[in-house]
Amino acid sequence: MCLGIPGQITAITDEARLMAMADVSGVRREVSLAPVADRPLAELVGHWALIHVGFAMAIIDEDEAARTLDALRDLGEAQETLEAMAEGQKALEGTQ
Repeated sequence: MCLGIPGQITAITDEARLMAMADVSGVRREVSLAPVADRPLAELVGHWALIHVGFAMAIIDEDEAARTLDALRDLGEAQETLEAMAEGQKALEGTQ
């Protein structure tokens, strides 16, 4: 099953490559803003996005993000995804 999960854009990391840092339930991950870069990237900081395989696929509002995270937690799917993301982040930090 493909899973998109809400994350909040916290910073632009590489404007030329349309990359940003997103916080997904406490896990920070670099994502591509290319699919949602229809405005200046700085305007996206603080907004919520539906993230799938490292891409911000859509900008969503905070209420929708909260409802989606609650539903995913209820289904138990978010936890597995978040754990996988956290493990990936640890691996990346170990190589830097």
